[in-house]
Amino acid sequence: MITRSSKYVGVFAALVLVLDPAPFPAAQPQPAISASTQQRSLADVLEEVTPAVVNIAVRSRAPAETNPLYNDPFFRRYFNLPEQQQQRLSAGSGVIVDADKGYILTNHHVVADAGEIAVTLKDRRRFTAELVGSDEATDIALLKIDADKLRALPFGDSNALRVGDPVVAIGNPFGLGQTVTSGIVSALGRGGINVEDYEDFIQTDASINPGNSGGALVTADGLLVGINTAIIAPAGGNVGIGFAVPIAMASAAMEQLIKHGEVRRGRIGISVQDLTPDLAEALHIEESSGAVVGSVEQNSPAAHAGLQAGDVITAVNNRKITGSADLRNRIGLAQIGSQVEIEYLHDRARKKVTLRIEPAEAKAGAEAIPASLQGAQFQDAAGNVVVSSIEDGSAAERSGLRAGDVIVAVNRQPIATVAELAAALKDAGGTIALDLFRGGSKLFLVIG
Repeated sequence: MITRSSKYVGVFAALVLVLDPAPFPAAQPQPAISASTQQRSLADVLEEVTPAVVNIAVRSRAPAETNPLYNDPFFRRYFNLPEQQQQRLSAGSGVIVDADKGYILTNHHVVADAGEIAVTLKDRRRFTAELVGSDEATDIALLKIDADKLRALPFGDSNALRVGDPVVAIGNPFGLGQTVTSGIVSALGRGGINVEDYEDFIQTDASINPGNSGGALVTADGLLVGINTAIIAPAGGNVGIGFAVPIAMASAAMEQLIKHGEVRRGRIGISVQDLTPDLAEALHIEESSGAVVGSVEQNSPAAHAGLQAGDVITAVNNRKITGSADLRNRIGLAQIGSQVEIEYLHDRARKKVTLRIEPAEAKAGAEAIPASLQGAQFQDAAGNVVVSSIEDGSAAERSGLRAGDVIVAVNRQPIATVAELAAALKDAGGTIALDLFRGGSKLFLVIG
């Protein structure tokens, strides 16, 4: 099973996360730690690095039981039940990324539903933290404390990481206190843990355990390249497969959290799918990676730029893309109003065009969703319509829809936005046939 590495209350809860080194420029390093770390021992480097990693304790208001009978004092007294727990405690880690402003990066799942957030520094000073903003899709949250004599970690370039590079994970596993583990970058560009989220993980064998979530993944020279986020834990502990959000993605989310208090998704108005070897052969191109444009929304930035169905997008801002999820990450986390340069193939001719990112529409209105799909939430994401969430036991879940499904057509009518989905569902009548992608496979789902 896949477990987020921080949440635990008595026993550690099994959670599943957290996205994308390529789409964002590397953030500028903080000048808080000396850059002259070449040919120094790892112990010397860690003496400067570890003060920037903090412990985070969260007190959440959440009833231990949901049965309303447990709220009845007579019922509790008659059956001699203990007092209902009204608060939940959990712990995780965080990384100071701006010493002057007191900014601390951590995971969304560390501070979700927090009533109170306490930050403890390595020197044992303790502060109450303000939640600046949090984003579930990237699993990134930003805290702020009012403190002096802080030390921040300088940012490295997660885009430049290679498999085999040595890395160190720093955090507070199992509440033991600050702990350092070392390993290598095992893989890059990992995704599919939560397919509806923005994922492009760094995989590492440096031990990450419950309590490490939100901690630092650093290079041997002390540069922050990732925020530790999730583990695969069949037995509830570390088995050598951990994941970190690349700092390029985390810093992009951080910029928006500072500016807006939330991450505002961008779009260009296209639906895409992975470029497979079969598609490449059918299109008579030699490219091995990219995203094939399935449809282009009218009056969208992509339409105005001349993109057409069948075009193959190969790079964004001079960085190659690996597939549709990679493209979704780059466009979805780009600043609204910013411009991106798209490189693509049209009839095997290589072209470039500059597009302006426009805001993604939020969710389809409840009135547009038929009864058979109630309980599902839909969201625009880089020209795709994604099922962002499904309520347990809802009609949508019973119909076979799943969170993370990418819907490309309703009753064979192509759709690229939530607005188009709503219109198509309104005209669909009784039976709804959805063309969708799930986990890289194309499915045809008929809902009566």
